[in-house]
Amino acid sequence: MSINSKFKRELKAKAHKLNPIVIVGNQGLTENVMKEIDQGLTVHELIKIRINAEDRDERHAIFNEICEVTNAEAVQLIGGIGIIYRENLDDN
Repeated sequence: MSINSKFKRELKAKAHKLNPIVIVGNQGLTENVMKEIDQGLTVHELIKIRINAEDRDERHAIFNEICEVTNAEAVQLIGGIGIIYRENLDDN
């Protein structure tokens, strides 16, 4: 799944008012953090995540790993705030 630039702009606009629902802390990507991210994507489709890592490369690595493991699309990563999207194909 790849999102086009127009849809990405729309997602960024929607995410602007959102608060991060998950904070990746000093312990990194634990199993519980990944469960919360997965659950958040299932419920909301579009979520913000705060990544508390001082090193920029480390933040990018964590963000990319989150997207890969959860099968989500990276929308934006600015500083320590990441926005990810995963379409919920469930009809429930």
